Amino acid sequence: VRERRREREREKREREERERGEREREERERERERERAREKEREGETAHARERERGREREREREREREREREREREKRREREREREREREREERERERERERENKKERERERIERESESKRKRGREREREREERGERERERESERERERERERERERERECERERDSERERERERERERERVRKSKSERAMV
Repeated sequence: VRERRREREREKREREERERGEREREERERERERERAREKEREGETAHARERERGREREREREREREREREREREKRREREREREREREREERERERERERENKKERERERIERESESKRKRGREREREREERGERERERESERERERERERERERERECERERDSERERERERERERERVRKSKSERAMV
């Protein structure tokens, strides 16, 4: 924007300088023409010569007007070019804004995808942890069941041992009974 402003100011200064130079040239030219006219009048130039000079002056004025018109046309062309440049800049700014909007949407899509993936990952981790906890619980239950089975086995062994103890005790009792019977028979025999 500053560059365009400086460009416009520079063009304005140049135009003003041209116009001032043109006015000064015109004034000098008119002064020279007046001087020539005075000189011719002093020399006794006829009215016909003065009319020719007026015709030449009108032609010079027409030429100056044509030059001013050409300058106006050049200025119009420069203004059209400046307008096209401004339009190109507006279009570029709009394209840049559109690219920024697209980039923003893309970043948002990526953020949502990252969050979704993070949620899926956390879900998979929780599921794996549940499975691992279930597996550990099943393993502990299996171990408890094995321990109960070992306890039942030990209890069976203790029961068997008690049964053997009882059987030995009965056998000793029978043996004592037989011993009493022998003693009784022996005593009766001696009598």
